[in-house]
Amino acid sequence: MSHNLTLAQNHAFDLARTLMVPVILFQADNAFGVMVSSEYDGDQDAIVHEYDPWCPAH
Repeated sequence: MSHNLTLAQNHAFDLARTLMVPVILFQADNAFGVMVSSEYDGDQDAIVHEYDPWCPAH
């Protein structure tokens, strides 16, 4: 978990590209976390962004 959004975004992007799987960046209270999208079963409103290494950036 990170309290810095920019740091969490960088790590999420790097993790998606390293594992070559989509990952979810989510917010829980005042912290941000990253996990593989297929394993995320939390609140959909907590999702900040999904990073998919197979889709080009928008």
